[in-house]
Amino acid sequence: MPHLGRAGDLVPTLRDLADAGWGLLTTSLGLGAAIALVDGVTADGPVPVILVAVTVAVGDFLLRPLLRLLALGVGAIGAMVAGLLAQVALAWGALLLVPGIGVTDWGAVLVVLVVASVVMALGRWLVGANDSSYVLGDIMRRARSRARARERRGEPALPTEAGLLLVQLDGLSRSALEQAIEAGLAPTMARWLREGTHHLTSWWSQVPSTTPSAQAGVLHGNNQPIPAFRWWDKELGRLVVANRPQDSALVESRVSDGNGLLAHGGVAISTMFSGDAQTRLLVMSAAGAGGGLGPGPSFLRFFASPFVLSRALSRSVLEMVKELYQGRRQRVRNVVPRVRRQGWYVVLRGISNVLLRDLNVSLVAEHLVRGTPAIYVNLVDYDEIAHHAGPSRPEALRALEGLDGVLALLEQVLLTSGRSYRVVVLSDHGQSLGATFRQVEGTDLATVCRGLLEVPDSASVEASEGEAWGPVNTLLTTLLSSRPARRPVVVGPDRHRPEAAATEQLPELAVVASGNLGAVWFPRLPGRLTLEEVHERWPRLVPGLVSRDSIGVVVAQTESRGPVAVGRAGLCVLGDGAVEGEDPLAQYGPRGRADLLRCAGLDNAADLIVVSSVDAYGQVHAFEEQVGSHGGLGGQQNEAVLLYPADLPVEDGDPLAGGRELVGSEELHDQLVAWMRRLGVRP
Repeated sequence: MPHLGRAGDLVPTLRDLADAGWGLLTTSLGLGAAIALVDGVTADGPVPVILVAVTVAVGDFLLRPLLRLLALGVGAIGAMVAGLLAQVALAWGALLLVPGIGVTDWGAVLVVLVVASVVMALGRWLVGANDSSYVLGDIMRRARSRARARERRGEPALPTEAGLLLVQLDGLSRSALEQAIEAGLAPTMARWLREGTHHLTSWWSQVPSTTPSAQAGVLHGNNQPIPAFRWWDKELGRLVVANRPQDSALVESRVSDGNGLLAHGGVAISTMFSGDAQTRLLVMSAAGAGGGLGPGPSFLRFFASPFVLSRALSRSVLEMVKELYQGRRQRVRNVVPRVRRQGWYVVLRGISNVLLRDLNVSLVAEHLVRGTPAIYVNLVDYDEIAHHAGPSRPEALRALEGLDGVLALLEQVLLTSGRSYRVVVLSDHGQSLGATFRQVEGTDLATVCRGLLEVPDSASVEASEGEAWGPVNTLLTTLLSSRPARRPVVVGPDRHRPEAAATEQLPELAVVASGNLGAVWFPRLPGRLTLEEVHERWPRLVPGLVSRDSIGVVVAQTESRGPVAVGRAGLCVLGDGAVEGEDPLAQYGPRGRADLLRCAGLDNAADLIVVSSVDAYGQVHAFEEQVGSHGGLGGQQNEAVLLYPADLPVEDGDPLAGGRELVGSEELHDQLVAWMRRLGVRP
């Protein structure tokens, strides 16, 4: 149990009183506006409204300890339900009991909660307050109380024991970050660089430059079993998709050795894999088995705060409205390239950029206050918007402004945290702009391959639905984890049913997309096919692919020369770099050959690896409907970010030694482990 201090530790400071006064004012204004707008609830004047606000605040203070105890028994789902019921009960009780308030319609109480939340959020935005700080009010007050307790016991106000906070800004390239800094949209990170507390560098996100590959490398030091975002596993006889909980768990079982980045008492939050963390919150690989929920109280502090859930939901709706407006503005202005920005993406953007972000911040702050040795959190806001709007478009860079605000907020939490934390900001990959393959060619890669092979649709598998919304999938899986688990979608036979593994039940062709990286498998044929075998069976396939302007190279294994990259007018032997005709890899830069050689040797590598062409401006052509993409080569997608504290040493033997750029997430893992050992965060 943490030390609670003496009764005197509970005496509020002037800052606590100021926070309480500001909270009372915003709550009163929100409630007053809501009561004025909503039929079914009336007030005789401002005094009853203020009394309702006071009653809600006092009731919240008294109920919190009971709800925390309850959450220990009912878990995360129970904590969320209990928190929501507590919010409604407090508001209903206050409106019912305070003299001068009339309630004629019980359903109006819920509407009052929502309207009050919107007004409060708008008020804080107008005065320039960080709206997410409202979520952390309770955590910050407890943290300051603990700091005062340490001072009274004669201990340092700030603990000297070190900790490491790793914040992943998903999909952010160094170029995009520098644009945001120059535009004044990332003042916190700009200040760190200006004051010399942090250094900024980039690291090379190797092919496949996708989140599962990068996170497996960073968190587990091993991403060899991951050839793309989704792939055909010939041994299992089915498609493996990294952001499905059961497949994510399968991948983690292949990459984990039990001693991952977070193995020694760390916590993983909103990640695809756990890094062998002791505590796993909204972790994809743990969600399918009913895990990843974490302790109930961690979620309760977020969901039980007055107006927080209704505020988050109302702000999510506002985010959806903003997305509709921004998408229409692109269409009216004829911004190109662009893709369709409608459907489920609108809803999921609202959830990801508001509800999920606030929940992540709350969970991180909770563990900072507890003094968890190492914390890794993934924030997806920028990546999701950049896929649909473009990596350098205004709405994507504005998402970085919000993420920079999160860093500023966490910086305040660090002042009263349980350890002396160093903060490392990193990304898993960048993104590259470009018109999609379908927009340029008028069709998709799977259709092109089927036509060249003369394979009917029913004999093939296509997967190109994008990698988006992994953390949201985890959140929804968490919320629904008490329901009976459904069987995953299985394309081809299930390995647990041998009778279904007959070759004739497998598709002839499997074509998947990971940004501008395409992959083709022939599931009926065991092992990896050679280029000679492919050409003998389907002589039109490879020449037909490389003849298209939107395709740069096709990589295949040969019988005598190893993997080769075939282009329209030449080929390159990946092993020794020998070129025949024109070098098809010239467009991909100096690291293209090494990346494709490595990718061709990964477990479950495709029979044919297809990479789109890249123009002189770094624009690529995604095989998915994404105007901003990653997964292959070209543009900024391989240029990931590493922003690290200046006082973390880079010693001889470190991957960063000599000022060189880290190559691959496995090297980044080694550098982070070296820092953690020097800080004493891991043995």
